[in-house]
Amino acid sequence: MPSVSPAEAPRDEDEDVDQLFGAYGTTPAEQLPKYQAPEEVVDPEGYESDDCTTLGTLDFSLLYDQENNALHCTINKAKGLKPMDHNGLADPYVKLHLLPGASKANKLRTKTLRNTLNPTWNETLTYYGITDEDMIRKTLRISVCDEDKFRHNEFIGETRIPLKKLKPNQTKNFNICLEKQLPIDKTEDKSLEERGRILISLKYSSQKQGLLVGIIRCAHLAAMDANGYSDPYVKTYLKPDEDKKSKHKTAVKKKTLNPEFNEEFCYEIKHGDLAKKTLEVTVWDYDIGKSNDFIGGVVLGINAKGERLKHWFDCLKNKDKKIERWHTLTNELPGAVLSD
Repeated sequence: MPSVSPAEAPRDEDEDVDQLFGAYGTTPAEQLPKYQAPEEVVDPEGYESDDCTTLGTLDFSLLYDQENNALHCTINKAKGLKPMDHNGLADPYVKLHLLPGASKANKLRTKTLRNTLNPTWNETLTYYGITDEDMIRKTLRISVCDEDKFRHNEFIGETRIPLKKLKPNQTKNFNICLEKQLPIDKTEDKSLEERGRILISLKYSSQKQGLLVGIIRCAHLAAMDANGYSDPYVKTYLKPDEDKKSKHKTAVKKKTLNPEFNEEFCYEIKHGDLAKKTLEVTVWDYDIGKSNDFIGGVVLGINAKGERLKHWFDCLKNKDKKIERWHTLTNELPGAVLSD
């Protein structure tokens, strides 16, 4: 899904995010786990470039916590921002997207600071469910914008950091010149829209002669309701399933984009038959009196790719061992029936 600049976007998108950013949670920088000494990165062009003098500079740090699958983005401060308001100042905030797959579901933002060109946020925004695969192929887009109560919010400048530049468990500090809006790679249009993350556990139990599927939690789900939240629940199917007897469903969690389910389902099946099966996991938004909205899903199995295939293979290979993995939810599932 192509990213939209704040200048083009309807203003209520950022209002939505204002409502939401409490749901993601922010962490004071000093409370983050202590890791190796941070590595400093300064813009090689120094502060002489045109963009630096006209748009400003941004000081921030990134930390990939590999064990907890979390990417901590600490936005420290900006200096010399471009004046955006009649008083020669601005009302700046910082917005984060993960590319490709930009959507409201993976947008985080700081609070807005009023009437300043040299804001200090000292705010940490965290993406949960980040995998090693994400760290190889994703890029973090950091945009500084000016909030405007009466018109569209305005774009000031941005930077993009390929996550493969980060070393696991090592804080990396950046002090960079903001750039003008960079073009979005058109190949991103072909990528499926991301709708959040889900943490799933798999275990083949010799004692129960079955596959135990744990639906643990979701993070950064796409908001489906007008209040900026969803009322999510999860369904699982083990396919092919001619009798449609394999459906399991979690409880509904009200008004949250980061639900914790901690529910486990058992599918009685011989270990040897599992290789022919696929596990379809879909997340839905519960609505009273009308059809429920599909949020996103993931399919695990022998025909899947990447982390989805590896998770299934590791489960088959390691009987009686519970294996937890985060997976990305997408808006389309090939071959799936997306009606509740």
